[in-house]
Amino acid sequence: VQLVESGGGMVQPGGSLRLSCAASGFIFSISDMSWVRQAPGKGPEWVSAINTDGGSTYYADSVKGRFTTSRDNAKNTLFLQMNSLKPEDTALYYCARGSNGRPPWGQGTQVTVSS
Repeated sequence: VQLVESGGGMVQPGGSLRLSCAASGFIFSISDMSWVRQAPGKGPEWVSAINTDGGSTYYADSVKGRFTTSRDNAKNTLFLQMNSLKPEDTALYYCARGSNGRPPWGQGTQVTVSS
């Protein structure tokens, strides 16, 4: 399993970012996928999950209505569109195979929300 997250950066509160996760080493199209984040000094927090065909998505209450998970099975890529970002969204974001966000993860991509 290899997962490579990208798309993070620094953004002001209220801004948007789109994260990507390039997957390889397993059959992406038949795997549920998820996003997890870890803020400094805190444990991992499950953020979102998506089923194999993208028809069902699930979100933590903390991001519901602001984040959208999608996937492109032809490109073995998972996405996380993040809108209306808040300072408390600052974290290292990881993608994971499966819906529960458990490791293995990639190297992560840093999202910093600050004015």
